[in-house]
Order: sequence, then C-alpha cells, then structure tokens
Amino acid sequence: MTREDKSIAIQDLTAQLADTKVIYVADISGLNAATTSDLRRACFKAGIKLEVVKNTLLAKAMEASENEYGDLPSILKGNSAIMIAEAANGPAKIIKEFRKKGTKPELKGAYINEEIYIGDNQLDSLVAIKSREEMIGEIIGLLQSPAQRVISALKNQFKDEE
Repeated sequence: MTREDKSIAIQDLTAQLADTKVIYVADISGLNAATTSDLRRACFKAGIKLEVVKNTLLAKAMEASENEYGDLPSILKGNSAIMIAEAANGPAKIIKEFRKKGTKPELKGAYINEEIYIGDNQLDSLVAIKSREEMIGEIIGLLQSPAQRVISALKNQFKDEE
C-alpha cells in the first residue's frame, strides 16, 4: 500500500467515523470462512457495516476525526474489524449471538454516542442498551397504559349504571 493509498484510506475511514455515532471494534481473527460469511450476512441483515481495517489507519482516522475517542485507539492491536451501526445495541447482539458457538468475535471496544466502552466484559451492558425504536415503544406503552385504565374504569362505571 503506497502512501497515497494510505492517505485515501485514512480519509475514507475519517469520513465514515464522522457520519456515525455507533462504532464497535471487534477481533474476528480465527473465524473460518463459513463463520465469517455468516457474520457478514447477519450484519448486513441488521443494517450493520462490517469492515476489517488496519489498526494504524484506524488510529490515524480516529485522531483526524472531530469525535473524541478517548482510549479507544489503545485497543487497536492484533486483528481488528469495525462494526458501524445505527442501533447502539445491534452489533453487541450479533456478537453475543455468535459467541454462543465459540469465543469469537471478541469485543475490543465501542464508541456509542460519545461514550467509550473498552473490553469484552462490557458486552452484556451493551446488549442491554435500548435502541431508539425500543425506547419510543416503551414510552408509547407507558403513555397508553393510564389512558387504557381510565377508559376501562369509565366502561365499568357505565355498566354499573345500566
């Protein structure tokens, strides 16, 4: 890879990082071709972009980005793949699902809405993060619950009067 190619790759990565609020860094080394293909397919179905990256290029892209990645560049050792998503818990759910069959992929770290998570021990807490749609659904459910109780009470009141 020439200097010019590296410069273009860093610019592309910097642009990708600037456009997203959810980035996971995972180690997918050691996965066989079939499992890697399954992982890519699962990511595609979930709307997650999976890309294997060079650590040095990703670190330089993080430095060039306007986002603050804190200690995230320090985890860039060994093989690294980035998972870019809209839903904060999407990549964590996929990693957890694939971990039922083996030890990989392994979560190195994540950047979610300006929060930094480092280490595979963060996986369960990342799975528990609610997506925007889940939060909206919960809020709507909570708002509907009192209204449904009032309507039910009114119906019972009218039944009693008849």
